[in-house]
Amino acid sequence: MTSAALAHAESLIASIPDFPEPGVLFRDISPLLADAAALRTVVDAVIAPFAGGFDVVAGVEARGFMLAGAVAIAAGVGMAPIRKAGKLPRPAASVSYALEYGTAQIEMSNDLPRGTRVLLVDDILATGGTLRAGQQLLAELGLELAGTAVLMELASLGGQEVAGPVHAVFRV
Repeated sequence: MTSAALAHAESLIASIPDFPEPGVLFRDISPLLADAAALRTVVDAVIAPFAGGFDVVAGVEARGFMLAGAVAIAAGVGMAPIRKAGKLPRPAASVSYALEYGTAQIEMSNDLPRGTRVLLVDDILATGGTLRAGQQLLAELGLELAGTAVLMELASLGGQEVAGPVHAVFRV
Protein backbone atom coordinates (compact mmCIF):
# COMPACT_ATOMS: atom_id res chain seq x y z
CA MET A 1 0.00 0.00 0.00
CA THR A 2 1.44 3.31 -1.04
CA SER A 3 0.72 6.78 0.25
CA ALA A 4 -0.74 7.58 -3.19
CA ALA A 5 -3.11 4.62 -2.91
CA LEU A 6 -4.16 5.71 0.58
CA ALA A 7 -4.66 9.30 -0.62
CA HIS A 8 -6.84 8.04 -3.46
CA ALA A 9 -8.90 5.92 -1.07
CA GLU A 10 -9.38 8.84 1.29
CA SER A 11 -10.43 11.10 -1.61
CA LEU A 12 -13.35 8.75 -2.26
CA ILE A 13 -14.93 9.43 1.15
CA ALA A 14 -17.73 11.90 0.49
CA SER A 15 -18.58 14.64 2.99
CA ILE A 16 -22.31 15.30 3.14
CA PRO A 17 -23.25 18.47 5.03
CA ASP A 18 -26.36 18.62 7.23
CA PHE A 19 -27.01 14.86 7.22
CA PRO A 20 -28.77 13.31 9.06
CA GLU A 21 -29.54 16.66 10.69
CA PRO A 22 -28.43 20.29 10.35
CA GLY A 23 -24.88 20.93 11.54
CA VAL A 24 -23.66 17.35 11.07
CA LEU A 25 -21.03 16.57 8.41
CA PHE A 26 -21.65 12.94 7.46
CA ARG A 27 -18.72 10.94 6.06
CA ASP A 28 -20.04 8.56 3.38
CA ILE A 29 -17.70 5.63 2.77
CA SER A 30 -19.90 4.10 0.05
CA PRO A 31 -17.78 5.43 -2.86
CA LEU A 32 -14.65 3.95 -1.24
CA LEU A 33 -16.36 0.59 -0.74
CA ALA A 34 -17.37 0.56 -4.42
CA ASP A 35 -13.76 0.95 -5.62
CA ALA A 36 -12.04 -2.46 -5.40
CA ALA A 37 -8.48 -1.10 -5.35
CA ALA A 38 -9.29 1.51 -2.70
CA LEU A 39 -11.13 -1.04 -0.57
CA ARG A 40 -8.15 -3.41 -0.74
CA THR A 41 -5.81 -0.57 0.20
CA VAL A 42 -7.76 0.33 3.35
CA VAL A 43 -8.29 -3.32 4.31
CA ASP A 44 -4.53 -3.89 4.12
CA ALA A 45 -3.97 -0.72 6.18
CA VAL A 46 -6.40 -1.93 8.85
CA ILE A 47 -4.65 -5.31 9.07
CA ALA A 48 -1.01 -4.13 8.96
CA PRO A 49 -0.41 -3.27 12.65
CA PHE A 50 -2.11 -6.47 13.81
CA ALA A 51 -1.03 -8.98 11.13
CA GLY A 52 -0.76 -12.47 12.59
CA GLY A 53 -1.99 -11.31 15.97
CA PHE A 54 -5.69 -12.12 15.73
CA ASP A 55 -7.88 -15.16 15.12
CA VAL A 56 -11.20 -13.47 14.35
CA VAL A 57 -12.47 -10.03 13.36
CA ALA A 58 -15.49 -8.62 15.22
CA GLY A 59 -17.45 -5.99 13.31
CA VAL A 60 -19.84 -3.50 14.86
CA GLU A 61 -23.23 -3.08 13.21
CA ALA A 62 -23.85 -1.79 10.62
CA ARG A 63 -21.12 -0.18 8.50
CA GLY A 64 -18.47 -1.92 10.59
CA PHE A 65 -19.82 -5.23 9.24
CA MET A 66 -18.77 -4.36 5.70
CA LEU A 67 -15.23 -3.45 6.65
CA ALA A 68 -14.85 -6.31 9.15
CA GLY A 69 -15.99 -8.88 6.60
CA ALA A 70 -13.43 -7.66 4.07
CA VAL A 71 -10.69 -7.58 6.72
CA ALA A 72 -11.54 -11.12 7.84
CA ILE A 73 -11.40 -12.51 4.30
CA ALA A 74 -8.13 -10.73 3.50
CA ALA A 75 -6.56 -11.98 6.75
CA GLY A 76 -7.87 -15.52 6.29
CA VAL A 77 -9.84 -15.53 9.54
CA GLY A 78 -13.49 -15.62 10.56
CA MET A 79 -15.80 -12.74 11.39
CA ALA A 80 -18.11 -12.32 14.40
CA PRO A 81 -20.93 -9.76 14.37
CA ILE A 82 -21.61 -7.34 17.19
CA ARG A 83 -25.27 -6.38 16.79
CA LYS A 84 -27.69 -3.80 18.09
CA ALA A 85 -29.91 -5.07 20.89
CA GLY A 86 -32.70 -7.41 19.83
CA LYS A 87 -31.13 -8.52 16.53
CA LEU A 88 -29.51 -11.78 17.66
CA PRO A 89 -31.53 -14.96 18.22
CA ARG A 90 -29.25 -16.05 21.08
CA PRO A 91 -27.28 -13.17 22.59
CA ALA A 92 -24.81 -14.27 25.26
CA ALA A 93 -23.75 -10.84 26.48
CA SER A 94 -24.83 -7.25 26.11
CA VAL A 95 -23.38 -3.88 27.03
CA SER A 96 -25.15 -0.53 27.25
CA TYR A 97 -23.40 2.72 26.45
CA ALA A 98 -24.18 6.42 26.38
CA LEU A 99 -25.09 8.37 23.27
CA GLU A 100 -25.44 12.12 22.95
CA TYR A 101 -29.22 11.72 23.23
CA GLY A 102 -29.70 8.61 25.38
CA THR A 103 -28.33 5.09 25.55
CA ALA A 104 -27.86 2.17 23.20
CA GLN A 105 -27.04 -1.48 23.66
CA ILE A 106 -24.97 -3.96 21.64
CA GLU A 107 -24.92 -7.74 21.89
CA MET A 108 -22.82 -10.68 20.80
CA SER A 109 -23.34 -14.44 20.70
CA ASN A 110 -20.99 -16.82 22.48
CA ASP A 111 -19.68 -18.57 19.35
CA LEU A 112 -15.94 -18.17 20.03
CA PRO A 113 -13.82 -20.13 22.50
CA ARG A 114 -12.59 -18.20 25.52
CA GLY A 115 -9.19 -16.67 24.85
CA THR A 116 -9.78 -16.17 21.11
CA ARG A 117 -7.77 -13.15 19.91
CA VAL A 118 -10.21 -10.67 18.37
CA LEU A 119 -9.54 -7.60 16.23
CA LEU A 120 -12.43 -5.18 16.85
CA VAL A 121 -13.32 -3.18 13.72
CA ASP A 122 -15.74 -0.36 12.98
CA ASP A 123 -15.98 2.30 10.31
CA ILE A 124 -15.61 5.47 12.39
CA LEU A 125 -14.27 6.46 15.79
CA ALA A 126 -16.21 9.48 17.00
CA THR A 127 -16.79 9.83 20.77
CA GLY A 128 -15.59 6.26 21.44
CA GLY A 129 -18.68 4.93 23.23
CA THR A 130 -19.53 2.23 20.72
CA LEU A 131 -15.98 0.88 20.51
CA ARG A 132 -15.56 0.95 24.29
CA ALA A 133 -18.80 -1.03 24.62
CA GLY A 134 -17.50 -3.51 22.02
CA GLN A 135 -14.28 -3.93 23.99
CA GLN A 136 -16.27 -4.55 27.19
CA LEU A 137 -18.47 -7.06 25.36
CA LEU A 138 -15.44 -9.05 24.20
CA ALA A 139 -14.03 -9.07 27.75
CA GLU A 140 -17.37 -10.20 29.18
CA LEU A 141 -17.27 -13.20 26.83
CA GLY A 142 -13.70 -14.08 27.84
CA LEU A 143 -12.19 -13.04 24.50
CA GLU A 144 -8.79 -11.37 24.13
CA LEU A 145 -8.78 -7.95 22.49
CA ALA A 146 -5.97 -8.09 19.91
CA GLY A 147 -6.58 -4.48 18.91
CA THR A 148 -9.16 -1.96 17.81
CA ALA A 149 -9.17 -0.46 14.32
CA VAL A 150 -11.31 1.93 12.31
CA LEU A 151 -11.32 3.33 8.83
CA MET A 152 -11.59 6.91 10.06
CA GLU A 153 -11.21 8.84 13.29
CA LEU A 154 -12.96 12.14 13.88
CA ALA A 155 -10.07 13.33 16.05
CA SER A 156 -11.73 16.44 17.48
CA LEU A 157 -14.32 14.29 19.29
CA GLY A 158 -11.76 12.64 21.59
CA GLY A 159 -12.74 9.02 21.04
CA GLN A 160 -9.27 7.66 21.85
CA GLU A 161 -9.68 9.00 25.40
CA VAL A 162 -12.72 6.74 25.83
CA ALA A 163 -11.82 3.70 23.72
CA GLY A 164 -8.07 3.65 24.38
CA PRO A 165 -5.60 3.17 21.56
CA VAL A 166 -7.43 2.80 18.26
CA HIS A 167 -5.65 2.32 14.95
CA ALA A 168 -7.25 4.66 12.40
CA VAL A 169 -6.39 4.50 8.69
CA PHE A 170 -7.52 8.13 8.28
CA ARG A 171 -7.82 10.96 10.81
CA VAL A 172 -9.96 13.98 10.09
